[in-house]
This record gives sequence, structure tokens and C-alpha cells, in this order.
Amino acid sequence: MKRRIAEILRSGQPDESIMVQGWIRTKRELKEFAFMEVNDGSSMANLQVVLDKDLPEYENVLKQSNTGASVQVSGVLVESPAKGQRIELKASEIKVFGDSDPETYPLQKKRHSFEFLRAIGHLRGRTNTLGAVFRVRNAVANAIHQFFQERGFLWVHTPIITASDCEGAGEMLAVTSLNLKDVPRLDSDDVDYSQDFFGKPAYLTVSGQLEAEVMAMAFSNVYTFGPTFRAENSNTSRHLAEFWMVEPEMAFCDLTGDMDLAEAFLKYVFKSVLENCPEDMEFFNKRIDKTVLETADNIINNQFERISYTKAVELLEKSNKKFEFPVEWGLDLQSEHERYLAEKYFKKPVIVTDYPIGIKAFYMRLNDDEKTVAAMDILAPKIGEIVGGSQREERLDVLERRIKAQGLDIDNYWWYMDLRRYGTVEHAGFGLGFERLVQFMTGMANIRDVIPFPRAPLTIEF
Repeated sequence: MKRRIAEILRSGQPDESIMVQGWIRTKRELKEFAFMEVNDGSSMANLQVVLDKDLPEYENVLKQSNTGASVQVSGVLVESPAKGQRIELKASEIKVFGDSDPETYPLQKKRHSFEFLRAIGHLRGRTNTLGAVFRVRNAVANAIHQFFQERGFLWVHTPIITASDCEGAGEMLAVTSLNLKDVPRLDSDDVDYSQDFFGKPAYLTVSGQLEAEVMAMAFSNVYTFGPTFRAENSNTSRHLAEFWMVEPEMAFCDLTGDMDLAEAFLKYVFKSVLENCPEDMEFFNKRIDKTVLETADNIINNQFERISYTKAVELLEKSNKKFEFPVEWGLDLQSEHERYLAEKYFKKPVIVTDYPIGIKAFYMRLNDDEKTVAAMDILAPKIGEIVGGSQREERLDVLERRIKAQGLDIDNYWWYMDLRRYGTVEHAGFGLGFERLVQFMTGMANIRDVIPFPRAPLTIEF
């Protein structure tokens, strides 16, 4: 019977007959027998396979069984005399599906740089580190769905192609069917979008939030979990042009309810991953960042501090710390400011609320002082902002004023305005960059190493 290696290592017993399929990590030949380590991606650890010399076609099989080759091995589990492993598989039959040239196979038994592994993205999942990353990524995704489904949220699929700019930043990737060698133009020399596929400018979405608000106005509690895009020319360790976002929206919810849900959400996801990927998380703590488990404990077992933006600025100004970027009321907090508050001052996650109107999006609810909005960011040690959310503006007149103030075309938001005309209600939500969360959880230094196929400026391989 075919078994996954993770399950075999966890609960397999001597004398069990099993069959495994996977890829050879290493091979070692001795005089009377040979050892090979096989991995099928289900666990960090390999299953050791023992091949006796009397195995049918032993010499021929051994020639094909090189690192990287795919194999199927049948046999019986036996107690292992070697230190550090409980059982091993004594092979009675082995089949090589696809051999691998040991002279050209790029993954050798040594430590490779992450830059090199990005250049062979089609093979890097076979390494210990990237294998652990993608198992944790899967566990995080599973925990996200479990958290919201257990609370009765509806998972909604928001459009990837859109005509509206949710953030108002203009960093959108265009979608067109026009012939770029002969673009139709109006007398004004502007592009004639009436001849394009949608009849107007279209883009890849930067957020599913506005559409999630639509669904929340019918289903109360919803969440999106899907890809989003930014045409931001940032070649940094924290930016991607294509990334996944988690965005819940809740009707009949204010800023306090939004903060409560976001805090419970982070605690739940971290706890779930520690329970389901203990070996992978131990690996990250040992090999990548020795504070990974400490950071997880800090998230799970601390009540998050809650302070206003105004208070945060006061604390930064009084810190006597020299920052690269200026600290001043009205300016956005930079990563160094956020990390100081979370790492140095409070030494735990911090929720900063009520940001100045000038640095936040049009859809955030205007506070009574008309200087700030009911926004919140969760700042975490080692990374800074990890969650951004707000109570949404439910008043039609205020929303219309805010859209115009940001220079956006109000006609593009007619449907969004209708939500305030027909049964408006206070509502709130937040957004979390999925890759940022995986990066934070694993301690990986570069965000391009926590997504299977990174998309960034001048990077679109695989």
C-alpha cells in the first residue's frame, strides 16, 4: 500500500509492507548493499531505504538511482540500527521512473544560496528550506480558511480584472487587448478605450476589498483570499508585483470589533501552524532565524497593545532614538518607527489607531475631529506593519466628499455609493498580505522565497 513518508516516519511499525514514491536526495554505496534517502515532499525528514546486493537487477538499478531521480520502492519496514532514525525501509523492489544526470543536476549535497535557488525555481522545492517554506505556507492557508469558516464567514471570490483603483495610488498593471503596435487614438491623442475589450481602461486588482464590502452588505461576514497585483517598481526583500491577500469584511462592526477579530486571527493562525508543522518551524528556528519560535510565542500569548497614532508619535519623539526618517504628526510611520514601538518599547504586537486623514484611503471612516480616520494597523516585532484595516465610511455625503478630495472619478464608484443609499450600516474590515505573514512566521529574509513563483520588476520566470 502506498504511504506518505511523513506518516511512515510518524507511525510506521516494523514488519509493515509498504510502498513509497519520491525523489532520491542522496545515495551511498557499500560493498554488499547501498543506502538511499528518499523524500516525497511530505516532511522535512527523508526515509532511508536499504538495497541489498541480491535485489533483482541491483547493479542496473543502482546506476539509475542518482540524486534527483524519481523512484518507487516497495519493501518491509525494519528497525533502524542507525542513530537518529527509528525505522528504515528494506527494499524488495525498486522502480526508477525518471533518472537524473549526476553531472548536471544542480542540487548537490551542500548549502546553496537563496539567490541561486531562485534561478532554478523549478527545482528549489526539493531543498529542505524551500520544502519547509511551502509546507508552512500550505498550513497557514489552511488555518486562514478554518478560522473564518468556524466563525460563519462566507468565502467570496472577488474579480482579478477591475476598472477601479481601491487604494487610489495608481500603481496598477493594465489589462488590454489592443494592438500595442497600432494603438487606436482619439482626436485628442488619448487612447481610444472604446475599442478595447471592456470598452474602458481595465487593470489587475490591487485589492478585493470594495467588492468584499458589496458581499458583506448581503451576507454580513465575508472574506476574500486570492491574488492581488501592484505595479510598484520596488526591488526590495518585502515587495512583490503579484501576491495573495486575505481581506475579511464585517457588517454591523466598528473599529473595536475589527481589532478584536484581527488579533484573534493572528493568534489562531500562529497556534495552528505550530501544531501542524512543528518540525518545519524547529528547522526555521535552528537554521534561519533563532527567534522564530519566540516570535510565535509573543504573538500567541500576549494581549496586543492598543494606542492611537497621536500617542505613537509622542512616544517616538520622546524616544531620543535617531531615526533615518522624520517623526512628525501627519507623516506616515515608517518600518523603523513601527519596529521600534513593537520591538523596543512595548516588546509585543501593537495596534495603532486613528491615523491622519491625509495618509489613509478614501473609504476609511472620518472621525468626529475631521482630522483622523478610524483606521488601525497591527505592528509586529521584526517586521512592522502586518495588518491594515479600518471601519469603512458608511455615510453617503462624507464618502462622496472623500472620493472627490482624492481626485478620483466618482462615476467609477457609483455602485459603491449605492451601498450607502440602500441599507447602509457601519462595517469594518482589514487586509493582510499572505506572503508577508509567511515570511514573518518563517524568518525568511526575502519575500521572493516564500512564494513558489515570484513576480517582481523584470522577474517573470517559470
